[in-house]
Amino acid sequence: MRRALQALPQRPRRVAVAFSGGADSAMLAVHAGQVASALGIDVVLFHVHHGLQAAADAWAQQGRDLAATLSLPLIEARVQVEQAAGKGIEAAARDARYAALARLAQDHDVGHILLAHHCNDQAETVLLRLLRGTGLTGMAAMAPVSQRDGIVYLRPWLDQDRSAILQAADAVQAACGWRAVQDPTNADPRYTRAAVRELLAPVLDARWPGWRGIVARHARHMADAAQILDEVAREDFARLDPSPDGASFSLLAWRNLSPARQAQVLRHWLHQNGARMPTDARMADLLRQLRGLHSLGHDRQLRVEQAGHVIRCHRGRVWVEPRG
Repeated sequence: MRRALQALPQRPRRVAVAFSGGADSAMLAVHAGQVASALGIDVVLFHVHHGLQAAADAWAQQGRDLAATLSLPLIEARVQVEQAAGKGIEAAARDARYAALARLAQDHDVGHILLAHHCNDQAETVLLRLLRGTGLTGMAAMAPVSQRDGIVYLRPWLDQDRSAILQAADAVQAACGWRAVQDPTNADPRYTRAAVRELLAPVLDARWPGWRGIVARHARHMADAAQILDEVAREDFARLDPSPDGASFSLLAWRNLSPARQAQVLRHWLHQNGARMPTDARMADLLRQLRGLHSLGHDRQLRVEQAGHVIRCHRGRVWVEPRG
């Protein structure tokens, strides 16, 4: 944690801990209270009350008790989790939690939030994304430093095995009697992540001890590879005669790239313009249509709709714009 905070370009005046009351976030709060204060950084705890469990009010009170013991302020936000079409309860709760954290950060002048994700979480995330068919960037899983909604999120414990965190939680309980919250959904295999944890992980533990560290290391390698590909895509795009706003590029220049780099620069271009990534099938179709156009792009009007955006080609240039 000390390394993570000292590595920031500018030392923040205040940081927050995303605090659920479970062992992971509780130990993050304990250590942040010591480490950050030694660096002259104020610490505040942000607790998001989802209301999804009958014990949620009791969990909030447990959180207040630990905050009082640590002499740290705890600020609570209550959210209503609504499942959108095609989104499970886990994803809906996660989105609601991040939205609440962003609001809390804005209201309390916080630009950095500490998250308690650890090596076990990272390994589970890699497996889940692999099974969902994610690409190279997705396989990088969680980053030690990331941005969302203008907030910098720090995950200082991605290399830390959870067993050490639980030992610290036991030590805290022995010292002051405070016990971490136990969320029953974390062990309920009806939930996707819990299914990996309860059903798949024990089999892997028996056959490949230490697999979590190996998979987490794989995520770091994928992050390095993804960064390299992004740098190549940026350089390629700069040679496509892009428009000043980056919304269009030369079809002829694009067709001079290799097929793999054509696809990669398209993904980069779409991401830079705020468009969602197409599925493999839709990307293959878009590539086929662009490769089949006349080099000046005027033999037929290309128009492809992609999740709120429109991709079109006219007079030898490929454009993307929000769908009106």
